[in-house]
Amino acid sequence: MAENFFEMYLEEIGDIAPMTLEEESVLLEKTARGDGDARSRLVEGSLKKVLDLVAEYQGSELPMSDIVQEANTALMLAAVEYDASEEWEGLLERRVKEGVELALKEQKAEHEIEENMAARVNVLQTVSQMLAAELGREASVEELAAKMKMTEDEIKDIMKLALNAITVHGEGQADPADGGGDQALGHNPVRDGWSLEEL
Repeated sequence: MAENFFEMYLEEIGDIAPMTLEEESVLLEKTARGDGDARSRLVEGSLKKVLDLVAEYQGSELPMSDIVQEANTALMLAAVEYDASEEWEGLLERRVKEGVELALKEQKAEHEIEENMAARVNVLQTVSQMLAAELGREASVEELAAKMKMTEDEIKDIMKLALNAITVHGEGQADPADGGGDQALGHNPVRDGWSLEEL
């Protein structure tokens, strides 16, 4: 879906009138003086240049549609910032690279957090199953917290994440292909033992 939007975007900017060097020079002069119309045309005329600047990020963790969005935001900020104290080309390239690199770092950090939380959910589920087998019933939040050497609030936060993931992905629902019901799915403490009401 994202790539379809990117393709549509490429078609749209193909209809934008090219900005000549002479026009760019005039626009930069007016933009530096605070002319809003000139700034808008400068941004519009620089969209293709921004595409060239971000071409190296093709295939990175973010889809090109997101990268171009970040780069275009940086372009608009650069146009607002421009006051002729430095070359437009240098300012534009620097701001675009900074914006995209920051977005990529944030994406990487989000993935690391998600992976960490997924690991904690898996550990909690395993511990919950072990305690359930030992106790003959589902373990309480207090018992899980003691076993995992965590606070009860931390345990509840992990439970909420697990329950939200199940809701989002539709897990735990009867699958007609498997005969349906819990017997087909087996016991799962995340699905069967944890309730949002008690969290």
